[in-house]
Amino acid sequence: MAVVLIVAITATITMPLLQEQIAIREIELVARRLIAHTHFARQQALHLGEPVRLGPRLNERWESGWTVSSGCIGKSNHLSCINKVWLAQKKTDPIFFERDGGRFIDPHTGKVGILFNAAGAAKTIHGGFVANRLVLGHHRVPGLQRHLILGSGGRWRICDPSRDARSCH
Repeated sequence: MAVVLIVAITATITMPLLQEQIAIREIELVARRLIAHTHFARQQALHLGEPVRLGPRLNERWESGWTVSSGCIGKSNHLSCINKVWLAQKKTDPIFFERDGGRFIDPHTGKVGILFNAAGAAKTIHGGFVANRLVLGHHRVPGLQRHLILGSGGRWRICDPSRDARSCH
């Protein structure tokens, strides 16, 4: 009976830690998948020599998932522009993207997403650079965050604000 009591106490103590570790793995998986898809979008733009867009699937919200598609946004009536989707990510439950985290909004068009030009640079339609960040959270572990930061050189960082508070801002 003492052994059962010790096992029960140990399980009670370690269960929240285990749930937090699972949540950390889930949030980092979504972060790494988004970064991998942006790398794919950039490579497609370089390979094809035309714009490629990574953006939210529905309602301009990243939680709905995202797609990598041709950069025909705004000129879909042009004859040479065929809107092609290469890959899509479905909903990211239980991960959510916080509203105050930039979200990659083009200031000229109001479109949410990242547009890679034919040279592979993340630019707006009018040529401005799109350095920004996305802030990911987890529904089951309040306070757990990861910041995905796209720097001016096109390099991504995943930042944990609980450990790297100085470099996350």
